[in-house]
Amino acid sequence: MKADCPFCIDNNLLRVKVLYEDDLWFITDMEEGSINNAVMAITKRHIETPFEINDQEWQALRGLLKTMKSLVDDKELPDAYNLGWNIGQVGGQNVAHAHLHLLARYADEPLVGKGIRYAFKQLNNQRTKNP
Repeated sequence: MKADCPFCIDNNLLRVKVLYEDDLWFITDMEEGSINNAVMAITKRHIETPFEINDQEWQALRGLLKTMKSLVDDKELPDAYNLGWNIGQVGGQNVAHAHLHLLARYADEPLVGKGIRYAFKQLNNQRTKNP
């Protein structure tokens, strides 16, 4: 546990609702802005990135994916999903504690058909220097 981490469950700073937990992971809701049906799987052990997940945690996460999907489907059955990690500040990780997002996607969204690569494919996101 890290005393000031908002995703460490034991320090009582968690601002989201815990929907499920086991010995290694917990699942929370993730409602923010236009996101109204999504969950996150968060490691109980304080690690910053999925590159630090141990074999036991990876094995547990495999089964947890079905639980995550069920929690999303139980709220409202989506037309599709996005599943992903943001890693590092440049990669969009806002909390330095490993967490996996599962977001429901719907056919009536303005960005229907736009996946997680969408932002990176935009010309206005080209690097100023290329190696």
